[in-house]
Amino acid sequence: MRSEDQIRQAVLEGKTSLGIELGSTRIKAVLIGEDHRPIASGSHDWENRLENGIWTYRLEDVWSGLQDSYRKLAEEVHNKYGVVLATVGSMGISGMMHGYLVFDKDGNQLVPFRTWRNTITEQAAGILTEKFGFNIPQRWSIAHLYQAILNKESHIRDISFLTTLAGYVHWKLTGEKVLGVGEASGVFPVGSTGSNYNDKMMAQFDDMISGLSLGWKLKDILPEVRNAGDRGGVLTEEGAELLDPTGQLKARIPLCPPEGDAGTGMVATNSVAEHTGNVSAGTSIFAMIVLEKELSRVYTEIDMVTTPAGKPVAMVHCNNCTSDLDAWIRLFREVLEAMGAKADKPALYDAIYFKALEGESDCGGLLSYNYYSGEPITGFEEGRPVFVRTPDSRFHLANFARSLLLSTMATLKIGMDILTEKEQVKVEKLLGHGGLFKTKGVGQRLMAAALDVPVAVMESAGEGGAWGIALLAAYMQRKAAGETLESYLADRVFAKDQGFCVKPKAEDMDGFAVYMQRYTKGLAIQRAAVEHLK
Repeated sequence: MRSEDQIRQAVLEGKTSLGIELGSTRIKAVLIGEDHRPIASGSHDWENRLENGIWTYRLEDVWSGLQDSYRKLAEEVHNKYGVVLATVGSMGISGMMHGYLVFDKDGNQLVPFRTWRNTITEQAAGILTEKFGFNIPQRWSIAHLYQAILNKESHIRDISFLTTLAGYVHWKLTGEKVLGVGEASGVFPVGSTGSNYNDKMMAQFDDMISGLSLGWKLKDILPEVRNAGDRGGVLTEEGAELLDPTGQLKARIPLCPPEGDAGTGMVATNSVAEHTGNVSAGTSIFAMIVLEKELSRVYTEIDMVTTPAGKPVAMVHCNNCTSDLDAWIRLFREVLEAMGAKADKPALYDAIYFKALEGESDCGGLLSYNYYSGEPITGFEEGRPVFVRTPDSRFHLANFARSLLLSTMATLKIGMDILTEKEQVKVEKLLGHGGLFKTKGVGQRLMAAALDVPVAVMESAGEGGAWGIALLAAYMQRKAAGETLESYLADRVFAKDQGFCVKPKAEDMDGFAVYMQRYTKGLAIQRAAVEHLK
């Protein structure tokens, strides 16, 4: 157990690491000590905007959110330990993967940020997948770039730099145009060595656009690739002022390469070694399985990315998860407030989640679709949240709550079946993290049944990706010669945290199978909603 005096001294001496993650709904900063446990944190809520049919965030909101989360963290350090946070030993930036942020030679943003949530690149993704013989999902940065080229958008000739959200923030803080390999693997395919972009595919892409006289080749505009443990740059004077306008934070702090939320989730759950995997469930839901060998063929439902150390990972990513569930709980809260009752948000979530466990295993004939946005795995460019039932369905709160929860994982099940049934990928255990798992044992139990695999949740994983990127920063700073990321995490971080594990229950599995039959047949209902509700 650390004393306050020990923590205070660590802060003063810079024996700490700072991680900041820009998630879909929250920007969070976490400061950890030498034992890798959190010392302080700060967060800022934000939301994406739908502007001109594009899901986006404004860059001014990026910086106001970053400053707010850092300010709250620094205030907590001062209030708890009585010292000013002037420096840290290392730091790192993480963010939602993929998307499209492009700038001209003067650093001016060319078009609004196009996030992972957009499903507007179907044509480009299809052409690139066929050309490369490698699945290029619609979310990937290269799909957005090629779609802009196909659409003959005027800005494409002015592109000097293409990056992700994490890469953009890192660039502004350090002046370095780099990405961690895990993040880079969602921009453009990474080669078999796991250390750089695929040379053959880059040449193919350059050949595809050679007749357009754009004035650049792909290598000219993409960030450099760095592996876990590499230096990503140092905080500049300008970067320090951007993050902390009070001027108390000093420059020259080393930064690890910026990573995506998928990579930091793997780190935060100790899921970077072969045969391990994790499932992240929040605004979107994705499962990541570290492979010992490549898949036998290309699947459009499966992304091939890497760990932050460059190992191959099969990723099943679904655009929709808890947004519809969150909307219903907001409605329940309004009902309570209209009746004059106090509606504590965390308590309300717990109540609804636990109520779901009282429901019938197949939800009593109820059916929910959580499609706020399109869902490529099931072939939808747009989505409509839908709840439907028959007159004889058992419609009560427990079944309704269970239906909302099962809908968050139904599409994931479709993708995971490809790995486990067609490719015979063995997964001994999944580590869960994200909002779906905050109510102890509920999301975990239902996910175990959905995927037919034990699901564990670690006590430490609640800090999420911000903690994960702080661990990557610590690894960069403290690793021994030849010490791998897998060894560092297993031996130094997670040796005493094996997590709370829940095994699948037969009744839950049987009920989920019935629900999935209903869900699959009912996709025609979702299609009609998209076509007729504009």
